[in-house]
Amino acid sequence: MKKNDWKERLGVTYSTNPDFVYQAEAAEDAATLPKGKQRLRITLDKRNRGGKTVTLITGFRGTDDDLEALGKMLKVKCGVGGSTKDGEIILQGDFRQKALELLAKDGYSGSRIV
Repeated sequence: MKKNDWKERLGVTYSTNPDFVYQAEAAEDAATLPKGKQRLRITLDKRNRGGKTVTLITGFRGTDDDLEALGKMLKVKCGVGGSTKDGEIILQGDFRQKALELLAKDGYSGSRIV
């Protein structure tokens, strides 16, 4: 069954060709910047978390797979839980200094605690 979602075809002129297949432009997968050019920000956050403290690492520019790999490395080295979503790495607890040291050791020179 072919996909026929009208929302993907907004702005397309009607075609009388019965064999017409609309081809949507695929979003490009952003290439991951080199580690030395990444500008990661490490912050502490308590908002909307029930009073619990988390360390947020934002500013990663690259693919979701690379973000997942970096998040997993940080979670394993810090020995904590967390998640990666929406371009952010979330570590449970206050691990700002340790995350900064781990990122610097791994080659992320633009990292800073905000």
